[in-house]
Amino acid sequence: MTIPATGPKSITGTVLIGSAIPEHVKSDRSAHRADGQPEVLVCAATVDDVRRAVEFAAEAGLTVVVRGAGTGLAGGASAGAGSLILDVSGLDRILRIAEADEYAVVEAGVSGAVLDAAAARAGLRYAPDPASVAISTIGGNIATNAGGLRCVKYGVTGDSVLGLSVVLADGRLLHTGRRTVKGVAGLDLTSLFTGSEGTLGVIVSATVRLQPIPVRTVTVAAYFDDVEQAAAATAAVLAARVRPAMLELLDGASLREAQEWSGVRGAAAGAFVVAQTDGFGADAEAAIVESTFARFASRVSVGTDSAAADELLTVRRAALPALERHGRVLIEDIAVPRSRIGEAVRRITEIATRHDSRIYTFGHAGDGNLHPIIVVPEHDLAALGRAENAADEIFATALQLGGTITGEHGVGLLKRRWLERELGPDALQVQRAVRRALDPSGLFNPGKMF
Repeated sequence: MTIPATGPKSITGTVLIGSAIPEHVKSDRSAHRADGQPEVLVCAATVDDVRRAVEFAAEAGLTVVVRGAGTGLAGGASAGAGSLILDVSGLDRILRIAEADEYAVVEAGVSGAVLDAAAARAGLRYAPDPASVAISTIGGNIATNAGGLRCVKYGVTGDSVLGLSVVLADGRLLHTGRRTVKGVAGLDLTSLFTGSEGTLGVIVSATVRLQPIPVRTVTVAAYFDDVEQAAAATAAVLAARVRPAMLELLDGASLREAQEWSGVRGAAAGAFVVAQTDGFGADAEAAIVESTFARFASRVSVGTDSAAADELLTVRRAALPALERHGRVLIEDIAVPRSRIGEAVRRITEIATRHDSRIYTFGHAGDGNLHPIIVVPEHDLAALGRAENAADEIFATALQLGGTITGEHGVGLLKRRWLERELGPDALQVQRAVRRALDPSGLFNPGKMF
């Protein structure tokens, strides 16, 4: 197909063709590169821009790869030959904050941090809190059903989504869901599109639940001699029936890298856990967390100072970017039953030794979601081969422990071959049938997930 150098006239928004398309929009944070070069980039500013781009792609025989901020970690926004990249980050308006009913209506390109700040002016907050919350977009978070630091108490992104507006493969604009607290009319199409990774349609706006800002927040930080003690401590907190808003773990190597990269000083340790309790019972819950940690930790500190808490969370959020500076990273994302966190960490350590690979483990211990990060020196093909074998064994371990190959990042390109092993052939066949029903020509994100 030949596209005029001036751009397709049926498309609105900003249009770039061929070699004019910037390199950074051809992939996401996974750094996975698809074969060939995308044909068109459309930077949409309105819903009509999105609809026109989808209709043009269908007529021209192109596929559509949707992207927001590009913070995805599974290759879901990787775009190659024969594709139209549809950038929806320009749909960045907060359409409504309904203070009395505690919801917001936002376009797909709004970041979680921007929405949270707007909600705060009404005494509310947007609970989902991915590590990339400062830049990742609501649309992308919904497309991957992203997790985050506050999942243990407030759930993943999908638990805060009430309704969606989605552009379908034929250009129609579909509205799903509701703006009420409850509602069970018909099939739950909102949940169907949440976590669909751009394979069923283009999310252009969402109605999302807001929460009251907690009246009090207490932070408890603990340093441990080794990561197994830290994992045991997190399991003990949950066994005590406390539900902190946050319960995050870093192994010693991740802690050192994050402290150095962020410039935040802290104690050296074999592992680090930071917990937060919130609400009217924050102090009582924090006391239980503190006493539980003290049974395992070499040092425990408690604070209600927001600046100190922000500093501790900065260390946690810095873990991934700190490792990315050392070469290529294979960012894994398993989840296991919370009672088996310690066993999972033990096995990951053994896998690292067996495959002679550098594996750093951190993650959301409160919901069993661990991120074993394998760092591979640039251009070291032997190390890359060992790392890929280690990753396979990590996925197998997650399934053996009754867990999943992805807790929040999604399947994308990088975990497709493991999906059937987790779901089974019948479930995978049903999911493919759903996809064909909504997108019979395979317009959206081909090769991803299934």
